[in-house]
Amino acid sequence: MQITITANDKESDARTTMVTLAHGPLHTPAFIPVATRASIRGLESHELHKLGYEMLLANSFHLYLQPGHRTIQELGGLHSFMNWEQNILTDSGGYQIFSLAQLTTIYEEGVCIRSPIDGSKHYFTPQQIIDIQQALGSDIIMPLDQCTPPGIEYQEAEAAVWRSVNWLRTSRNHQRERYSESSEYHGQLFGIIQGNLYPELRTVSAQHTVELDLAGYAIGGLSVGESPSSFYEILAHTAPLLPTDKLRYVMGIGTPDYILEAVSQGIDIFDCVYPTRVARNGVACTSQGMFNLKHAAHRRANQSLDSRCTCKVCANYSRAYLRHLFKCREMLAPMLLTYHNLYFYQQFMLQLRQAIHNGEFQSFAANFLQQWRTNSHE
Repeated sequence: MQITITANDKESDARTTMVTLAHGPLHTPAFIPVATRASIRGLESHELHKLGYEMLLANSFHLYLQPGHRTIQELGGLHSFMNWEQNILTDSGGYQIFSLAQLTTIYEEGVCIRSPIDGSKHYFTPQQIIDIQQALGSDIIMPLDQCTPPGIEYQEAEAAVWRSVNWLRTSRNHQRERYSESSEYHGQLFGIIQGNLYPELRTVSAQHTVELDLAGYAIGGLSVGESPSSFYEILAHTAPLLPTDKLRYVMGIGTPDYILEAVSQGIDIFDCVYPTRVARNGVACTSQGMFNLKHAAHRRANQSLDSRCTCKVCANYSRAYLRHLFKCREMLAPMLLTYHNLYFYQQFMLQLRQAIHNGEFQSFAANFLQQWRTNSHE
């Protein structure tokens, strides 16, 4: 993986890059849509390509459960399986240690997670997580790590940091020993910085993760229920600890305010279910903020979702019609709004990158957030 920095902001750490990966270039800052089970609900892969997305995120834990990573491998790998020719980043299932805590038992050697589908038990080691993602053919591989909830005691957070560091070393060594010298393709392994809301633990995690000299580095354990002030504080502390010659990633953020803050701290990529999840609930993301189409105010609204938007939804359908589809529970409703929201996010990224190139990032961010915060309502 090769990263070329193409522009730097003079008043912040914001930057643009061009990253060369096995399945094409990735231009950053980039929002990565979440295709958990190898699908963005309601959209075909070719639509995402036409929207301009260069990478998707899929979850190896869920694909391991259904249909199985070996099945996907036999069918030609995840790219072929989901008819997606661009890059794929796969999460390790480490987030499920957090989100499925009631189904999870943690050991020093790995984790046991009961399937949310049928309750069956599945034991994962750091080595197995690498093997699963290798079988999928992922372009970027995330290691097994322990994401912890906000509010836990220092000792518990510290134990999770060392566990994650040890698992990462095991993952790196396994990948290099098993895959690097073979003709078989191997994905780019990233490290994940943990440490909860304790800055000193974030420093320790970053030091021991960065010294492993990996392809890129992610900040994990944020946007999991902490306050915005805590998010900003930990992000500002952790981002400068990551090397500038590697790709930098904040996991699980997707609201424009968090994205702009991350970009100002030098972060390159971020992923989230936010724009697609809210679309399924009738919430539109627009240049004038966000609003819920289900509200009665839109019953006779003959205007488009966003007068500044040129997507096919805004060109062809009124708010009144889209609200009608939601009220009737027509399957077309979330499909159209998902398309619009992802179009909006891709345009947001293009405008953001252009602002950095033009030396206008600060004014762009300020103007965008003023519009977004003033006019948003759900």
